[in-house]
Amino acid sequence: MVRLIQAAAAAAAMLPLVPATSEAQSAGVHYSAVPVAAPEKERIVTRRAVWHCDAQRCVAPRASSRDAVICQSIAREIGRLASFTANGSPFDAAALSECNAYAQS
Repeated sequence: MVRLIQAAAAAAAMLPLVPATSEAQSAGVHYSAVPVAAPEKERIVTRRAVWHCDAQRCVAPRASSRDAVICQSIAREIGRLASFTANGSPFDAAALSECNAYAQS
């Protein structure tokens, strides 16, 4: 019990050292898709990921497929994307265009 209290106190002492940035706040988010039109659902399940959406974007944790496949799967569900980011790296215009080819009509 004493060790548990000591560990909790040590962890609490480290909290001020953790930056309060949007990256830290969105832990677990690997993919971010910004649709051209707001998605109709707040939760979307594709073959590879579970997405959580608001009016501006949809986010999902890392999945076991290539980034391009993940982009294509969410575009199929929500339509054309204005941008797609995987692990903090945005798709360039060519990759985004290829992804949007899979968007619903």
